[in-house]
Amino acid sequence: MINVPSGFTDEQKNYLQGFMMGADVSRAVRNLPILSGQGGTAATALTIGRTGAEVDGQPIALEPIHRQAQDRTISAGGKLCGEEQAKRNKNPLDMWNEMCEHAASSRFPKGTDVFLFKFQGLFHVAPAQDAYMCRLRIPGGILRADQFRGVAELARQHAGGYADVTTRANLQLREIGPADGVPVLMGLHDLGIINRGSGGDNVRNVTANPTSGIDPQELIETLPLAKQMHHFILNHRELSGLPRKFNIAFDGGSRISSLEDSNDVGFTAVRITDDKGTEETPAGIYFRLALGGITGHLDFARDTGILCSPEECVAVADAILRVFIAHGDRTDRKKARLKYLLDDWGFEKFLAHVQEELSFPLRRFSLADCEQAPASDRFAHIGVHPQKQPGLNYVGVVLPVGRLTSEQMEGLSDLSERYGDRTIRLTVWQNLLLSGVADEHVQTVQQGIEALGLDWQASSVRSGLVACTGNAGCKFAGADTKGHALQIARYLEDRIQLETPVNIHLTGCHHSCAQHYIGDIGLIATKVEVGEEDDMVEGYHLFVGGGWGREQGIAAEFQSSVPHYDCPQLIERILRTYLDQRLSPQETFVQFVRRISIDELKRQCNHSLEAMPL
Repeated sequence: MINVPSGFTDEQKNYLQGFMMGADVSRAVRNLPILSGQGGTAATALTIGRTGAEVDGQPIALEPIHRQAQDRTISAGGKLCGEEQAKRNKNPLDMWNEMCEHAASSRFPKGTDVFLFKFQGLFHVAPAQDAYMCRLRIPGGILRADQFRGVAELARQHAGGYADVTTRANLQLREIGPADGVPVLMGLHDLGIINRGSGGDNVRNVTANPTSGIDPQELIETLPLAKQMHHFILNHRELSGLPRKFNIAFDGGSRISSLEDSNDVGFTAVRITDDKGTEETPAGIYFRLALGGITGHLDFARDTGILCSPEECVAVADAILRVFIAHGDRTDRKKARLKYLLDDWGFEKFLAHVQEELSFPLRRFSLADCEQAPASDRFAHIGVHPQKQPGLNYVGVVLPVGRLTSEQMEGLSDLSERYGDRTIRLTVWQNLLLSGVADEHVQTVQQGIEALGLDWQASSVRSGLVACTGNAGCKFAGADTKGHALQIARYLEDRIQLETPVNIHLTGCHHSCAQHYIGDIGLIATKVEVGEEDDMVEGYHLFVGGGWGREQGIAAEFQSSVPHYDCPQLIERILRTYLDQRLSPQETFVQFVRRISIDELKRQCNHSLEAMPL
C-alpha cells in the first residue's frame, strides 16, 4: 500500500492514497519515477501491464475504500469469500478488453469471470441456456419510445427476439450468443441506456413510481430522484463492488406502488402540514427513510425515524452505501446483505455511522406527525386511467408474465409516438403503461394493443400474476415458473370471478426474484416426490397472506411440496373458500386470510373440495 503519514483522518488517507496511486500510475506509464515511497519510507514497486497495475507484485483492482474494507477483514482473521477475492484480483469495471476478446473468439467466460461479467450486465446463464442474459438499467422504469424500439431491434439482431419486463421495472434480453454480448452493450450505449452495474455486487435498477409526473394523487414526482441516484452511482466508481447487491426505491404516493418497503433503502413521501411543521422541519413534502428490506429473507424495510428533504435523499443514500461498503460482511455471501449488518449493529449504531458521512444533520421526526399519501390501487397498472393533466390518460398494457416480442415492442412504440407522449413506463408488476393518450384516442390505442396480441384489460387473476424467469432461463430455478403461471391463470379465469385482483407470485428459487412472500398467494419452486417409484417432478411450496404498503406482511406457509399440476386446483379451492367465507365483498383476500388461522383455512378448503363439482 502507499504510505500515508499519521495524523490524517481515514477520509483524508483515502483521498491521498487514491491521489498518489493515480499519479504513480500516470508516471509509470510514461516511464517516469514514481512518487510513493519517497521521504524516507520504503519504496513501493508499481508496475503497469495490460491487465492493470500491481504494487509489490499484488494486483490493484479495487478502489481504496473496498481494498481497505477487505484488508480489515483479513487482519481480523477473516477469509474473503471467492467473489471478494475475484474482485480483489480484477476490477470488473475494467474488463472491456477481455470482453471484446471473448466476443471476437465467440467464447463465454469461465471461472470467476462469469461473476465479474455480471458487473457489465452480461449473465452467462448455463446450464439453463448456453447463452447470455443482458439486464438493462432504466431509472424509474421510464424510457423513450425510440429507446424501446431500439431495444426491440437489439433483441431481434442479437438475442431471442423478445424482452422480459422484470419486477424492478426493468428489461432483460435473453438467448444472446457469445459473439453478441459486446454488440448488445454497444447498442444499448448508443441508445443512451448505460447498464453498467446492473448485475453483480452493485446498486441495481433504481425504482420509482411509473406514473411519476402524471398521477393525480402523488405527493411528489419520483422519476427525477431516481435519475439523480442512477447517474450519481454511474459516476462514482467506488459505489461499485459492494459486499452484495443493493436495492433503492423512491415512492411519491402514486396509485401504483414502487414497493419501496421491499428494498434495502426505501424513501416514502409524506406531507408535513402547517400545524405539524417546526422551525427545523417546515411544512412541505419529505421522504421517510426505511432500511433493510429483503422479503426473500423475511424482512421489510423498517422505518428509521429519519425524514429527508428531496434534496437530501441522494446524499443520504450515498452515506448509507459508504457505511455498508466499509462494514458489510466480505466473508459469507449469505450474510452480506444490508439487513444482516443492521441486525448485527442495530439501527442507532448504523445511523450514527451514516451521520459521520454527512455534512448536515439527520432529521428525526415522528411518523405519527406525518400525513401519508392515499393507499395504492391494485388495479391502477391495468386499463385506462385519467392523468393529472386534463384530457389525457395512461393505458396499462397486460403482458403475459412480462414477456414481449420485438414486434410487439415496436408496435407499442408506434402507438406511443402516434397517440401518446412518446414514453414507455415499466412497472414492478411486469407490465407497462402508455401515457399521454388524449381522450379521443383512447379507443384507437385499445384497438392497437389488441391488434398486437396483447390486452389492456385483464381478469383479477391475470392482472396480479407475477413470475420470475424460471428454469427455462435461470440455472437456480427449480420449475418453469412462467409456464406454470400461465397454466394457473388459464385454469382460474374460467372458474373464479373476483371483484379485486389477487396477486399470485411464482418464484423459482430462494433468491425470490418474484417476491413470493409478499403475494396474496406465493409459490416457491421445489422438487416433489410422486408415485411409488419416488419420481421427482417440478412443484411448489405454497404461501398465503403476504402484502406490502398498508397491508405489509410476510406470507405464511399453507402447504408444502405440491406438484405443479395440482397447484391450479389447490389455488381454486383457496379462492372459493375466500369467496364463500369472507365477511363482505369489501374484505380483501389478505384481510380474510389474516382473520382466520392457517389450520382453519385448510379445514375450510377441504370442505370446499368436497363441495366442488366433479
